[in-house]
Amino acid sequence: MKRNKHLLSGTFLLTAPYIVWMIIFILIPLGVVVFYALTDSVTGMFTLGNLSKVFTGAFPKVFGRSVWYSLVASAICLLIGYPVAYFIARQKPSTQRILYMLVMLPMCMSFLLRTLAWVGILRDTGILNTLLGKIGIGPLHLIRTNGAVILGMVYNYLPYMIMPLYTVIMKIDPLLIEAAEDLGCSSRHVFTKVVLPLSLPGIISGVTMVFVPAVSTFYISQKLGSTSTTMIGDVIESQFKSANNPNLGAALSLVLMVLIFICVGIMNRFAGKDNEGGVVV
Repeated sequence: MKRNKHLLSGTFLLTAPYIVWMIIFILIPLGVVVFYALTDSVTGMFTLGNLSKVFTGAFPKVFGRSVWYSLVASAICLLIGYPVAYFIARQKPSTQRILYMLVMLPMCMSFLLRTLAWVGILRDTGILNTLLGKIGIGPLHLIRTNGAVILGMVYNYLPYMIMPLYTVIMKIDPLLIEAAEDLGCSSRHVFTKVVLPLSLPGIISGVTMVFVPAVSTFYISQKLGSTSTTMIGDVIESQFKSANNPNLGAALSLVLMVLIFICVGIMNRFAGKDNEGGVVV
């Protein structure tokens, strides 16, 4: 009995810093957002007016655009990231470490600088159009477009797709693949019947890890997009800065958070109970 009490007290002491961290940096800020979302900016009284405004005007369209861009970016990251992760996982350990480091290397640079670099590449007088001009093509209008915003998302969030995929694929027992080949499976069937099902948790994790930051992003759409590519993150930022309406901004943030939880919950349902890819919810 005493031993159990000591174990419980020891566990509590170990988890106490994390609990305090969660209270200060997660629960309290979340409570502030909920408070502002449910109060009037003038009187400070309880109201649902801020939440009702979220579903009027241009807000639903902006929400839909943000979700659509994020899903497209997640799909492209999956198409690019899966072969890359599979290739890395099938190399010898020393090569894996080098390739994994190369995947992580861009993340050592500031997110803002990485996005600004694409502005220099895509603008009308940028690097890409200069090269195209030398071979008689262009200049092409590459920046301030839907494609430029999605490209920025893919570039910035691609490592978040590769990391969980690599982790899951690396854990697949090679003996399972050998057994499938011995039983007469072709390379295509080995992939579709063995590798792909076993890597499904990594796919769900990767899509989640790309979708969540992409749907709430704002800097990428500001620098690479235009007024027609405004995302919900841009609107929330403007409410806190230029519009000086933190109550509506908090309401938009609250609805966005609920939307993200719903999307992540749906993704986790597909992942099943054997999820080893690191989904955060």
